[in-house]
Order: sequence, then structure tokens, then C-alpha cells
Amino acid sequence: MVKFITIVCAIFVCVYLAKPTLQFLSDERIKYINEVAKTWKAERFFPANTSKEYIMGLLGSRGYTNYSSEVEIKTYDPLYEENASVEQFDSRENWKSCKQIGRIRDQGNCGSCWAFGTTGAFADRLCVSTGGKFNELLSPEDVAFCCQNCGKGCEGGYPIKAWQYFRTQGVPTGGDYDSKEGCAPYKIPPCFDQKGKNTCAGKPLERNHQCPKTCYGSTTVQKRYKVKNEYVLNSPNTMEQDLIKYGPIEASFNLFDDLSAYKSGIYQKTPKAKFLSGHSIKIIGWGKENGVPYWLAVNSWSKFWGEQGTFRIIKGRNECGIERSATAGIPL
Repeated sequence: MVKFITIVCAIFVCVYLAKPTLQFLSDERIKYINEVAKTWKAERFFPANTSKEYIMGLLGSRGYTNYSSEVEIKTYDPLYEENASVEQFDSRENWKSCKQIGRIRDQGNCGSCWAFGTTGAFADRLCVSTGGKFNELLSPEDVAFCCQNCGKGCEGGYPIKAWQYFRTQGVPTGGDYDSKEGCAPYKIPPCFDQKGKNTCAGKPLERNHQCPKTCYGSTTVQKRYKVKNEYVLNSPNTMEQDLIKYGPIEASFNLFDDLSAYKSGIYQKTPKAKFLSGHSIKIIGWGKENGVPYWLAVNSWSKFWGEQGTFRIIKGRNECGIERSATAGIPL
């Protein structure tokens, strides 16, 4: 009897293991997504053998859950235009002199998305507040590896604490890897070469760097830019109002594995998609396509991902928590 049960169990295990499954980035999985997704298209971007652990290494935002009561939740600003109804808004078009708003960056093999989302939004707001006189990139290198209270660099961090760092310590300028642009350019090489080939696949996560104490780019004087406050925006209305008044905002959300194969359209999580971790991006606008409202966001996975480095996600229903904990601050 025992022998019979053992044989039956062995057969069951073999049948179970032989059952076809939808692998993470297989042709079958991408085909399935394109069959069930009604408003967006999927296409392989990361190699088919990419592990979920690798993707999770790029997802460093710890700001995708509700913030504590100690953080200001902004609900009103006397400068908001409450009666203004704008169906479509694109910061790149509204502030054409601020060229860095549409700049697509590459965080490399590092979970520093939180540093890119916050410095990107802050740099844009500086440009807006100065009428285009400030038109540079701020340094995610400095934020990721100098802000001890923000998190653990490539292992993730808290966007709201980055804004607090901007208020108390400030942040210098800093362009892309090997660019010499600004004071503290990013030191982690990009994951995608000029032809869009992934050069980081299979490699371990980048180690955290030592905090740069002095400028090593083309700028020799380390001027540190500050904000006068920091706050959370947790409703579509305040997100819109703050963005249209002061400029782009950072937003963190729950990233599911299907988004890694995003190519175009308005993203909505598909059935069977699995949660990976929190991710930080920069929201630069919103709009509507075929009756579907969306947020327009800039990612930091190179210009080859998505819609030339940007993506759209459905707006107004807190998809993946994206309307739960956006962050921002007003330049000093």
C-alpha cells in the first residue's frame, strides 16, 4: 500500500512539473498580456531569461505605502486654481524652456529610482520657479549615497526623506554617467547601450558608493539647491493642482511584473500579474485617450523602454497605489 501511494505521488509531481506555465517574460506570457490588456501593448524589453530578482533590484522605492501622520498631507494651497478644469496637460509643452523635464535617464543596475524620481521633479520645479534660468539636472548620486536617513542607496530609499534632505542639506547638480555635467554626475553606468542592448543582465546589483564630498564634474563650486517644505499628495485633484502650479511630482506605486514588458498605451494591471516591489517615477502630466484618463510619467529605465522612456497609467482609480503617496516640495 505504501509503495502504491509513493508511485501515485511521484506521478502527480511529474505531471505537475510538466504542466506548462506562463514564465515571467516568455513569448506565451507576452501573448497572454496582449490578449487580455485592453488599453496597452506588451513587448519584450528585458531578455527572456531575466529573473524577477533582477527586476526587483531596480525597484527601490519604499514610499509606496501610506506615510505616517508626521508627514504633511497637502490638501490645499491658496495658489491652486480650484475652478480650472484641464483635461490634458504636458509639462514639456507648458514649460518649453525647461528641456530637462523630458530628459530620460538610466539608473543602471541599482535600486535608486527613488533618487531619480525626486531629483527629477525638484530640478523641473527649479526651472519652473526661475522662469527657465535654472535648466540643469540635479544629482541622484548625491541623494542616493549621501543622505544617510533616506535609505540604503541601491537597496532603496524613501522619497519623502529625499525631499526632507533637499530642505535641510540641499542637493548639487549632476548629470548622467560619464557626462562631466554639473557637480556630481551619476557614477553608475547605464544598463542599455546606444543600440538598446541590456549590458547589466546577469550581473549583481551595483554596490553603494562613498558619498562624494567635492565636485568632480565640470562644475567646481558645489552649490546646493533647497526646498522650503516637503509634502505628500494623495488625491488626483491635489496632484493635478500642484503639478500645474509648481511642476512635475514624484510618485511611487506598487509595480507588478507585467509592467516590465510595457511597450505603449495606458497601463492597467492584468490578471495573473504578480507584485514585485515599490517603484518611483516622475509624473509630468495627464490626458485622455479613447475616453480613458491617464497619468503621463517619466521612468528611469532608459529611452528604449516603453514610449521612449515614458509610460501612461490609468488615472482616477488609484491604480497600483499611484495616487496614494506622491511627493513634492516648493523650491526655496
